[in-house]
Amino acid sequence: MNKVVRDAREAIEQAGIKDGATIVLGGFGLCGIPENLIVALRDSGVKDLTCVSNNAGVDDWGLGLLLQTRQIRKMVSSYVGENATFERQFLGGELEVELVPQGTLAERIRAGGAGIGGFYTPAGVGTMVAEGKETRVLQGREYVLEMPIRADFAFVRAWKGDKAGNLIYRMSARNFNPMAATAGNITLAEVEHLVDPGAIDPDQVVTPGIFVNRIFQGTYGPKRIEKRTNR
Repeated sequence: MNKVVRDAREAIEQAGIKDGATIVLGGFGLCGIPENLIVALRDSGVKDLTCVSNNAGVDDWGLGLLLQTRQIRKMVSSYVGENATFERQFLGGELEVELVPQGTLAERIRAGGAGIGGFYTPAGVGTMVAEGKETRVLQGREYVLEMPIRADFAFVRAWKGDKAGNLIYRMSARNFNPMAATAGNITLAEVEHLVDPGAIDPDQVVTPGIFVNRIFQGTYGPKRIEKRTNR
């Protein structure tokens, strides 16, 4: 299988993303987000999307672009405090939101990729997070049952990848990307550096190529910063 495509647009076209799809995306804030794929998804016009991501970007970048065009029907997220568009749509009843504790979100995505049927966690016990969910007392402590997240598609970004789809992430840009890569039925990867098979030390591979269906070298401008702090 030839996994290499020209760009994000071709990756999305070949994947066949339709209205109503569920997409899990790597990234944390604006760090390590699959920005090329998000822009191409906006341009494709697909709508009624469910997006699973730690956060919803900012007003003019990341998933904020899809919120501007009202292509997202539901967000499953942990932190959404940097996006005024998100706030307006949520408070106006235009956007369905499922807030998940950050560690629980990471584990739900990982569990989806690992084929785990569910897991118990103490996070959220006694709060709205636990409403309607099974709870159990284990070794004297109460836990809530959380279910895995599996998506139709996964969008991830890596620092380096080879044409077979093996991926390496760089520093904090790794974040949710390795979990997301395993949790999509079809995984699209954008990389900063695309190399030939054999150019990556196998011991450095984080995401094996078996999880990746399409890969391309993205184009990136200056790094965006959510909140610039000056001394």
